[in-house]
Amino acid sequence: MDTRLLLVSHASTPAMRAGRFPADDPLDARGLAEAQAARQRLAIADAAAVFVSPAVRARDTALALGLAATVHTALAEIDYGGWQGRRLADLANEAPQHLAAWLRDPDFAAHGGESFSQLVKRLGEWLDALDGAISEGTTGTTSAPRQNPRNVVAITHAPVIRAALVHALGASPAVFPRIEIAPLSAVELRRSSRGWTWWPASH
Repeated sequence: MDTRLLLVSHASTPAMRAGRFPADDPLDARGLAEAQAARQRLAIADAAAVFVSPAVRARDTALALGLAATVHTALAEIDYGGWQGRRLADLANEAPQHLAAWLRDPDFAAHGGESFSQLVKRLGEWLDALDGAISEGTTGTTSAPRQNPRNVVAITHAPVIRAALVHALGASPAVFPRIEIAPLSAVELRRSSRGWTWWPASH
């Protein structure tokens, strides 16, 4: 049986709107309202397993969507190192060469955090081991019973979803600046005997 994975990016946060690298911030009233409004559009009702990043903003999004989720560290936000909580505008003034390198080089990690290439490796390992993760993550929606044992949902972050797409398509990590993931957008991946494929999400 094929595995269907729906990757959902968390709702917007004050840090995102201010052009700041996130710390472990919760959703504010605006982000919670956006997530609650997206609940009907996403209509996640038959997931066998729901996973979520450890970040508070991701867990808040899962709850606002009515999902009881299992925290999985593989879905954690990319590590921004010393840039966590900093404004991009400030970094553009203080370290323009490093910021420019981060925006184009998937192997850049001079900020002391995780490179995008490292993130692709982390996500690839999780995707390729997903069958085992399904058996561990036995939570689903708070209001509906589990039906399809191969329907999986993951509430996570835009860079993580970019990394999942790069791995699924067998693409070079260098394409990452060309992938845009908006808050509360959904990307669907399916695994069959052919491996992972990207499907247009119907949400």
